[in-house]
Amino acid sequence: MRAILMTFVLLSASAAATPHAPAESGLDALFAQLHKAGSSDDAKPIEKIILTHFLQSGSASVDLLMSHADTLLGASDPGTAVKILDAVTQIAPGYAEGWHQRGKLEMQAGHDEAAMVSLQKAVNLNPREFEALVELGDMLAQYGAKPAALASYKKALALDPHFEGLDRRVEQLSRDVEGEKI
Repeated sequence: MRAILMTFVLLSASAAATPHAPAESGLDALFAQLHKAGSSDDAKPIEKIILTHFLQSGSASVDLLMSHADTLLGASDPGTAVKILDAVTQIAPGYAEGWHQRGKLEMQAGHDEAAMVSLQKAVNLNPREFEALVELGDMLAQYGAKPAALASYKKALALDPHFEGLDRRVEQLSRDVEGEKI
């Protein structure tokens, strides 16, 4: 497995392609459709398309590494997947989804501080990454940073008003942070 990782790292380093953000106009149209969706069931396919756009790095090498990391996760090899995602964030530090996926893995492994850093980096690079905003909000809420968690949730909800269960989280945290409305 280590040889495979090294091959991918060398392949990626030699490609020297700089990833770029997905086409904004296509994403704008998808976000507009997401806001017009009648229900969370109607929104799910649009969410999936948006998240697929976020995965497109603009570099075939980075995309290949991300695909391989995903395969390793499916094969229950998170250790090697983390190493690949570390390589992705080193060779493409401006690629938000590399940081997002790394943050998800760190969160699953119980490396909360590293996960929060990676998720925040993902959100800084792609402020429309609603899934990373929710995950970051979940971690902040878990650690008692309720105002910050609420802010993260509200940003995600503004991007995706149909994100499953998010409206309830916002409502609960709003009561905790802002108090009951009269």
